[in-house]
Amino acid sequence: MTAQATAKLQVKVGGMACSFCTMTIEKALGRMEGVTAVHVSLAHEETLIEYDPARHTPTELRDTLRQIGYSVRDPDKVRAYEEQQADLRQARSRLVAAGIFTLVTTIIMAARWLGFRESWFQPTMILMALLTTFGAGGHILVMAVQSLRRGILNQHVLLEFGAFAGLIGGVIGVYNPLFPAPDFFAVATYITSYHLLSGWASLLVRTRASEAVRGLLALQPAIARLVLADGRTQEVPIAQIQPGDLVRVRPGESVPVDGRIHDGRSAIDESLVTGEPIPVAKSAGDEVIGGSINQNGALVVEVLKVGDDSFLAQVARHIEEARAMKPGILALADRILQWFVPGVLLFGGLAILLWTAGAALFGGAPDWTRAIFAALAVLVMGYPCALGMATPLAMIRGSGEAAKRGILMRSGEAFQTLKDVRRAVLDKTGTITEGKPSVAEVVQKSDFFKKSDFSILQLAASVEIASEHPLAGAIVAAAQERGLELVAFDEFTAVPGRGVQATVAGRTVLIGSPRFLCERGVDLAELEADLERMQSEGKTAVAIAQDGVAAGLIAITDAIKPDAAETIARLRADGIEPVMLTGDNRRTAAAVAAQAGITQLFAEVLPGEKAEKVRQLQAAGHRVVMVGDGINDAPALMQSDVGMAIGAGTDIAIEAADVVLTGERLGAIVDAIEIGRLSYQKTVQNLWLAFTFNGVGVPLAATGLVRPGWAMAAMVASVSLVLLNSFGGRLVRK
Repeated sequence: MTAQATAKLQVKVGGMACSFCTMTIEKALGRMEGVTAVHVSLAHEETLIEYDPARHTPTELRDTLRQIGYSVRDPDKVRAYEEQQADLRQARSRLVAAGIFTLVTTIIMAARWLGFRESWFQPTMILMALLTTFGAGGHILVMAVQSLRRGILNQHVLLEFGAFAGLIGGVIGVYNPLFPAPDFFAVATYITSYHLLSGWASLLVRTRASEAVRGLLALQPAIARLVLADGRTQEVPIAQIQPGDLVRVRPGESVPVDGRIHDGRSAIDESLVTGEPIPVAKSAGDEVIGGSINQNGALVVEVLKVGDDSFLAQVARHIEEARAMKPGILALADRILQWFVPGVLLFGGLAILLWTAGAALFGGAPDWTRAIFAALAVLVMGYPCALGMATPLAMIRGSGEAAKRGILMRSGEAFQTLKDVRRAVLDKTGTITEGKPSVAEVVQKSDFFKKSDFSILQLAASVEIASEHPLAGAIVAAAQERGLELVAFDEFTAVPGRGVQATVAGRTVLIGSPRFLCERGVDLAELEADLERMQSEGKTAVAIAQDGVAAGLIAITDAIKPDAAETIARLRADGIEPVMLTGDNRRTAAAVAAQAGITQLFAEVLPGEKAEKVRQLQAAGHRVVMVGDGINDAPALMQSDVGMAIGAGTDIAIEAADVVLTGERLGAIVDAIEIGRLSYQKTVQNLWLAFTFNGVGVPLAATGLVRPGWAMAAMVASVSLVLLNSFGGRLVRK
């Protein structure tokens, strides 16, 4: 098949609960002729299918998903979320019903153990088992049948084998006193209810998780001010705007479209694109991006791109694609269960052979009663309750420890992956740096005080307090921190995106970019060396002049966080190489990387390219953790093996991440990795404990010596040990 003949279909899938679901979907679709690749994201319930459009239609592929028991959600983000909420309500209703049936069964079992023998006990337990298996859990039976039709052994198949073993054993027990009918019926009820509980919990977590794309698209204004032929403006829905139209953007508003400035000049906050907090001066002919913020000048923008071609729509597409392409992490428990499921079925078959053909081989008569009892006991004992709880309990413990350190673990896959991380990709702005401009240096000409009663910073802050520009705010804040008294001014004039002019104590003061002052006839030759040095260090220089004569420079930068260098050193000590990834220019990026102690960096990288850089590291065989805080980081956060978002960042980044660091402390990255590694160790311990019970219990059940009641007791004991191990002792070193 040629590359040109391959089509891609991205589908939102409902009903996935664990990595077995991922395996089921991959096998069901991957075995279809003409399907070349299937990528499934359990965390975000999405699948990306690559197929030959000459052999299959999108409808056929979606129908296959429905046939194996999964729902196909509406591609519209809002409706998909509403469908997910509806599925959650349905799962809750099923769980409530199963809970009632289980409660009734438990009460009857307790009464029997206390010696009560009422005639209505047995028919009631039969009814509870049937209602749980075919009523509340009926959809699981459908999924199991469809999986078996395709030769797929998964958790649904194992559950139904166990449930039907209980039902069949109970029915036999009604007529054969050797079979404890109540115990068998109770097992069918209990294991189905547990399965419904785990499915509801998984759906609850995912429903509360990512709405990143929905929030991203909401950034684009719903209304635009269309400029009519006669110069008047009319508010129209953004969907009616076409390329070539002119739209007016007022100061403080979001730019509604991707376009080119037709008239006007302003400073544009494009932090959602580059991640940089310092606005960019724009004038006629410069391009602007929908969703960026117009700071202080009125603009008329010619529309260039709308709909799916717009920047925000492209970022949304990058996020969705990164979700589906994200490397799948098969949990350790699921790897064991892949072998455990066929192993249980094998022992069930061996139990029958042992007491029929085996007995006959050694001269005895086939014992069909014991053979059936043993096979049923194997299937009942084989339902891996403790195995299923081993990982979640360790994650719950790890999540609690993480929360104490201001770390929110949003994804179960993070616990399985952090132990293998060997590359830490860090965004620059807001992650390594503070994410806001601040004054780093003030250069004042030596003869300035002969001409003024004020310092450069005092003079600049006195004028800039009237400006709305973020750089002005940094200058004012620096003056206030130093206790400088601001003085009155007159005749204030702002030139959007360039600078300001005012009169202070009868003298004309100019403040702005070096280019702005040069255009006003100010000679900056004496400051040239300092200006070049500041720019080489990645700082933004603001020039000040008084009465047409250069007075000095103020360097503004985004300072690195206090614990940045220490965190980089801790990462290296743990065998993790840090990499800096930024949309900023290479000179600024190199200056910040040098301060933090980072040797590998990627600069001038756009949002879609960030995810590609992460994929390149993964292709080289590295597990990658990505740390960021902006919209432009969201695709890379989604693509990485573990995405970490700084809690002070945007909602889009937070929703796209697996781990959220709720404070500004960069050292929490290393804490999260340590907790993940130790939680994994706790998971391994839990699995050994659980597997000891199941691994020993199943062969014993094959002998016919284990009654269903003892099987239930073993399940309680194994779960209790897993609980004690999960929550006993310290998880994280002091």
